[in-house]
Amino acid sequence: MATRHQARKAVIGLLYAYDLGNENIVKFSDEILEADKIRNKQREFSHRLFDGTVAHLREIDNEIRKHLKEWDFDDLGRVEKAILRLGAYEILIEKTERPIIINEAVELAKELADEKSPQFVNGVLDAIGKN
Repeated sequence: MATRHQARKAVIGLLYAYDLGNENIVKFSDEILEADKIRNKQREFSHRLFDGTVAHLREIDNEIRKHLKEWDFDDLGRVEKAILRLGAYEILIEKTERPIIINEAVELAKELADEKSPQFVNGVLDAIGKN
């Protein structure tokens, strides 16, 4: 059975595809999650995170923009953006405990992004969580 970490990793992939302009990814999300062996409760969890992030995208992006010190939002890497969006959604909307989400986001950044991304993701999400 898939873990929440694996479910979040799959959601990052969905958000990445969505950011590339593939808004129809929603139609294929079940197939993608199945390919990643995300089933049952973790699939429901994945759908809730993906759908919720997309539904609150404007609000989430505005919040991320507020906490970018030396970066322009449009210049962020798509993977980093997806990780930040999911983390911000879970902190702001789902109200999941901030340390849990920051740790998860940092681990995802270590797995999926470049070597400087974990520290960057940590800083931005930590600032978002302090509001």
